[in-house]
Amino acid sequence: MEQKMYQVTIGDTVREYPAGTTYAEIVGEFEGTTEAPIILVMVNGKLRELHKRLKKNCTLTFVTTKDQIGHETYRRSACLILLKAIYDTAGNENVDKVIIHYSMGSGFYFTMSGKAELCREFLDRVKERMIEIVDAKIPIIKKSVSTDDAISRFHRYRMYDKEKLFRYRRVSRVNLYSIEDFEDYFYGFMANHTGYIRYFDLKLYDEGFVLLLPECGQPDMIPPFAPEEKIFRVQKESQEWIEKMDIACVGDLNDRITKEGIRNILLVQEALQEARISRIAQRIVQEGNKKFIMIAGPSSSGKTTFSHRLSIQLTAHGMKPHPIAVDNYFVNREHTPLDEFGEKNYECLEAIDVEQFNRDMLDLLEGKRVELPVFNFKTGQREYKGDFLQLGKEDVLVIEGIHGLNDKLSYALPKEYKFKIYISALTQLNIDEHNRIPTTDGRLIRRIVRDARTRGTSAKETIARWPSVRRGEEENIFPFQEEADVMFNSALVYELACLKVYAEPLLFGIDKDEPEYVEAKRLLKFFDYFVAVPSEDIPHNSILREFVGGSCFDV
Repeated sequence: MEQKMYQVTIGDTVREYPAGTTYAEIVGEFEGTTEAPIILVMVNGKLRELHKRLKKNCTLTFVTTKDQIGHETYRRSACLILLKAIYDTAGNENVDKVIIHYSMGSGFYFTMSGKAELCREFLDRVKERMIEIVDAKIPIIKKSVSTDDAISRFHRYRMYDKEKLFRYRRVSRVNLYSIEDFEDYFYGFMANHTGYIRYFDLKLYDEGFVLLLPECGQPDMIPPFAPEEKIFRVQKESQEWIEKMDIACVGDLNDRITKEGIRNILLVQEALQEARISRIAQRIVQEGNKKFIMIAGPSSSGKTTFSHRLSIQLTAHGMKPHPIAVDNYFVNREHTPLDEFGEKNYECLEAIDVEQFNRDMLDLLEGKRVELPVFNFKTGQREYKGDFLQLGKEDVLVIEGIHGLNDKLSYALPKEYKFKIYISALTQLNIDEHNRIPTTDGRLIRRIVRDARTRGTSAKETIARWPSVRRGEEENIFPFQEEADVMFNSALVYELACLKVYAEPLLFGIDKDEPEYVEAKRLLKFFDYFVAVPSEDIPHNSILREFVGGSCFDV
C-alpha cells in the first residue's frame, strides 16, 4: 500500500513528507539555517512540540530559543534537567523538597531541603551530572495519565504541592514529562531532548542556589552573575510572609478558599500592605529633608493607587503631599521621538520635557509659586489651566512616572532632597514547587483587565502590545531599580483568584486564527489551576481596585 504524503510549506519552500513524520525530522533538514536552535514549531498557527507527527498538509513556522516562547521552553527544560540531576546526585531518599522561588536576572533562585547538604562541592557534582544528561541527548518523553493517577504518583514522589494542585483540576488527564526514570509535571511545552540545553551554570546564593540561563536575545551566552540585593530581599520577605500564612502554592490557596473563604486572607494581605506603606511614610518623615518622593515601576504595578495611599499616610504623619504626574511633562505629540519601528516612543526619556520639569521642580524647592502643566491626551498638547503650587515647610511632592529612579530625569535636583521608591507586583505564589508564576504574567493579567474596563482595549490588543511595553521596561525601569531607597511589592496572594473572573471572558474573545491566541490559550490554561473568588470584599482603597474597578481613588 502506497504511503500517504503531505505537503509542508516552510516560508517559500514546499516539501513533501510521509504521514507520521515527526516535526523533529523535518526540522533536522533545516538545522543551521536559523539564528538559534529550533525548539518548537507552529503548525497552521498552533504551537507544537517536535515529537508530534505530521497528519495533514500544513504551514510550518519555526520557533527558536531566541523567540520568547522558545526561550521559556529552554528555561523550563533546563529546570527539568536540573531536578533530575539533583535527585540522581543526592539520591531520592536524601531530598525532601526542591523549590523554585523567583527569577534572578535571567535565571532562577532555588532552595533545597533534606539530608543532602547544599554546598559548593554538591553543586559542582550536580552541574557535572547535568552536563552528562545534556551530552547524552536523552529524549524528554511526554505522557498523558489520568488525573487520579497523577495524584497517586506525586504522592509517592513526595511532591505534595502537585498532589494538592491536581485535586482542583477539572480535566480528566494530565501531561507528565520524564527523562529516563525521573518524572515531573510542568506548565508548558518542553524541548525534544536534553541536548538542547547546552548553556547554564549553578551558583550558591543566600540560603539556596541560582540556575543561571541565557537571556532571550542571546541564547548561546550566560550573562555574568550580578545579584540585585534589594529586589531579592523584597522577594524573600514576601515569600516568608506567604509561608507564614501557609499559602506557598496555588493548591494551598484553593484549600483555604474552599474551606474558609477569601475574607480573612484578603484582610491580612491588605493589612500587611498598609503597614508597609505606613513604614515608608514614617521613614520619609524621619529623614526630615525629603521634598521629592520619586515613584517608579513597571506597567500595571499599581503606582497610581500606591501614590494615593502613600499620600494619605504622609498626611497622617503630619506632611502635606502633592501629586505630580511626570506624564504631564510629555513633549507635544509632534515632537515625540520614534522607535526603531517608526512608531512614537512614549516610554523613552526624550518623550519628556526634562528641562521644563527640572526648572519647575527647582523653582518649587526655592519656594516660588509655579504653574504646573496638564497634558491633554486627546489633543496631544501640554496645557496650562491655572494649576499653581507653592511649597511650604511641610509640603512634599509625590512624583510618579516610569523614569522616576533615573537621575537623568531629575538631574538638577539635589540628591539629598530625593527619596526613591520602586514598586512592582512580585508574585510569590507558585503553581507548585517546580512551576513558578512569572511576575510578568501577573502584571499582564492586571493590564488586560484594566485596559478593557478603562480604555475599551481588547485582550488581543493588550497582548499584542505587551512585548513593546516589556522592551520599554527593560530599557527605562529595570536598570534603575537598585537605585531605590525602598521597594514595595504590590502583589496580593489572592489576586489571581479574583482576576480570573474578569480576565477569562476577555481571553475567550480572542479567535483561534489570531496570532495572540497562543498566549491567550496559555493564560486560560493557567487560570484552570485557580478556584475563582468574587471581588465584593476587596477594600475600595486596595491596589487591586485599580484594575477591577470600584476604587475610592481617581485611577
